Amino acid sequence: MTAPPSSLPSPEDHDTAPVQRAEPWLDVSPSLTLDTLPGRDLDKRELLDLACSIAADPSLWRRHVLFSDDQRHYVSLHRDAHVDVWVLCWTPSNDTGWHDHDISSGAVAVTQGTLVEHNLAVGVPSLATPVPAGQVYCFGPDHIHRLTGRDAGSVSIHAYSPPLWRMGQYAVSRTGILRRTSVSYADELRPLDDMA
Repeated sequence: MTAPPSSLPSPEDHDTAPVQRAEPWLDVSPSLTLDTLPGRDLDKRELLDLACSIAADPSLWRRHVLFSDDQRHYVSLHRDAHVDVWVLCWTPSNDTGWHDHDISSGAVAVTQGTLVEHNLAVGVPSLATPVPAGQVYCFGPDHIHRLTGRDAGSVSIHAYSPPLWRMGQYAVSRTGILRRTSVSYADELRPLDDMA
C-alpha cells in the first residue's frame, strides 16, 4: 500500500490563507467518489477532489438541505475509518466561531450562496474572504478559521480526513488572550466570545 502524500504545510502555505487559493470546483476533474475511496486517510488535495465530486452530485446532498437562524443545520453524508463528509446549511446568523479540526485536513466546496471564511491574524485585522457558490478550497490540520453564512440559503460540502473526532474551539478575550477548548465533532460550533 502506498502512503498518501504528506499533508504537512509547505513554506508558501504560511504566506496566504488556504481560502485565498480557492478554485472553481467545476474545473476540477474529480477522480474520487464515495464509491472509489482508497481505504486510507486522504491528503488535502484528495479531500478537495472528493468534495468536488459530491458537490457536483446534488442527489447526494440536496434532500438534507434545511435552514435555521438558531443553529446551523448539518448532516453527515459519509463516515468511515478514514474520511467523513458533511453537508452544512447556512444563514447570515450562522457562525462557527474560531476553531481547528485537531489532526484532520479538510476541504470545503460551496454549492449555493456565499460563505465567509475568517482567518485569525496577530497584529493586523483578521482576514475575511467571501467564498461564493462554485468555489472549493482545502487546508491542513494546522488551519484555524471561523465560517459564517453571508447569504440566506448557503450550502457547503465539507470533507475531512482522518474523520473528525475532536476539534479545538477558540475564544479571544477582550484583552487578546487566546484560549482553546477541546470539543467533540458532534458538538455544535458557536462563537465562544464577542470578538468577531
